[in-house]
Amino acid sequence: MTVVDSSAQLRRLLELLASGAGSEQLAHVPVDPKATELALRIRDTVAEHRRREAELAALFDTASDLARLDDPDAVLRSIVRRARALLGVDVSYLSLKNEAEGNTYVRVTDGSVSALFQDIVLGMGEGLGGLVAQTARPYATADYFNDERFHHTSSIDTGVLDEGLTAILGVPLAIGSKVIGVLFASDRTTREFSAEEVALLSSLADHAAIALDNAHLLDETRRAVAELNDANATISAHNDAMRRAEDAHDRLMDLVLRGGDLAEVAAAVADVLGGAIAVYDAEGVVLARTGGELSLSRAAVSASRTSGRAVSTEDGWLCAVQAGQEFLGSLVLGGGGSLGEADRRLFERAGVVTAVLLMQRRSVARAEDEVRGELLSDLLTAPGRNPAALLARGRRLGVDLSTSHAVLIAHSDDVSRRRLAAAAARHAALVGVHADEVVLLVRGADAGALARSVAAELASTMDCPVTVGAAGPATSPRELAVAHAEAARCVASLLALGRAGEGASMADLGFVGLLLGEHADLGAYVTATIGPVLDYDERRGTDLIGTLRAYFACGGNLTRAKDQLHVHVNTVVQRLDRIASLLGDEWQSPERALELQLALRLHRLTNDRNG
Repeated sequence: MTVVDSSAQLRRLLELLASGAGSEQLAHVPVDPKATELALRIRDTVAEHRRREAELAALFDTASDLARLDDPDAVLRSIVRRARALLGVDVSYLSLKNEAEGNTYVRVTDGSVSALFQDIVLGMGEGLGGLVAQTARPYATADYFNDERFHHTSSIDTGVLDEGLTAILGVPLAIGSKVIGVLFASDRTTREFSAEEVALLSSLADHAAIALDNAHLLDETRRAVAELNDANATISAHNDAMRRAEDAHDRLMDLVLRGGDLAEVAAAVADVLGGAIAVYDAEGVVLARTGGELSLSRAAVSASRTSGRAVSTEDGWLCAVQAGQEFLGSLVLGGGGSLGEADRRLFERAGVVTAVLLMQRRSVARAEDEVRGELLSDLLTAPGRNPAALLARGRRLGVDLSTSHAVLIAHSDDVSRRRLAAAAARHAALVGVHADEVVLLVRGADAGALARSVAAELASTMDCPVTVGAAGPATSPRELAVAHAEAARCVASLLALGRAGEGASMADLGFVGLLLGEHADLGAYVTATIGPVLDYDERRGTDLIGTLRAYFACGGNLTRAKDQLHVHVNTVVQRLDRIASLLGDEWQSPERALELQLALRLHRLTNDRNG
């Protein structure tokens, strides 16, 4: 080959090299093999320089992007997105270290489609990522599942398999010597990661760690500034609370001087503190309330009594109301949120004012109770001594004793009579303790219905069974005394019958009431007990009453009953089935049978007397 031809071929080789031609094109140029080899080395060197230049540019861009980010979550998302783009992988992700639990967990992913993979938690030394976090060294594998260098666990392998990953590269995310997480690049096919790619991802991780640390520092600075702002707001709120406390104190003192009641105090405190208020007495009975329902915590009452200060509860605040060492009740605040020191002291001042009003109220109540108690005692022990004077005394107390009143006696073994009488006061025209029992005079004529209603309401208020016996109605002092005696027998009967916690009159006790009642209505008892059978006989011309008498007279023996009635035994059975349909399936029970036999006897006596 001539010198001219050789120069032309070399020129051709350089033109291809300059145009970025591939190895195959360069190899087909007919020149000295050493020249071709040199051209290929030049091409690889240029390509490597271009790649490094692109990587450096990308790293600079990454550093610039991360420097502008001040949100830790935004930093993490930018890291994994840039890692995926720089290495050209299918999935990139980042795990952060949980110092408290000693593991790492996947925090951010890019390109992931598996929810199971995104929830992976790696213990220290587990899987590729756990090993990177433990050793602070990068690790790469072309085929994770067949790489025995790693400690495989079912949870990690299941997540990686669900994502479909094969090749994984992980590098530590560290600040100084402290590993805070792991940055990953992964492919769904087998791939060997080069040293340059490991270095590139490590460089990105270094930039990312610094940016993440800066973002955390900025976040902490923001929190510090926010805390300073909160402190300023707290000081301002405290000053406002002090001013409100002064105004409220003046307002409460004015209420005391004007003779205000508990409802006014509750309303004033609720208005100042912005919540619901309830005032309870020492027994836990609500004395005044404004706003919604509030519960009373016995534990909080004890804590407040011991400390002498208001204490927080699950629903709000509670302040024990005391006069010296005497416990008078509780003041409960709900729905008002947290209380500053000034508002807390205001709440405690309200407790002092409440104590003063309760002491006044108790003095007035004692005087009134004495007057009412004396009237009730005179009504029940000496109704005939001066009936007109008793009626006049009642009118002065707002009680018209000439109208219909039922007499009720309330009994409970679980609460004091004084507390029971206080709770019963709102149900009665007149209430007091007489002969060791709580006695109520209640307007109305249906004694049984009133007893049931009052028993239910007192049980709900006292949170324990309350037995109420009733009698009446009565329209004069003498009748009230008689009704009281019957109500006492009714309560005793209820307790003896095992019906504690119920309310009833003698008419509600069946034959027991008939036997013990002052005014027994025999006809009404017969009608209530066997009336359906009597009505059936009258309409149909039958004698089921006679069959019932014969059945009981023969002790329930069907053979003896059919002989006495001169009918077939099947006829007796049919008649008894009819009686059951009229009286109910329980008519043969011992208690019911006794009532039926008593009614049959009374019916016969009545018929014989009328005949």
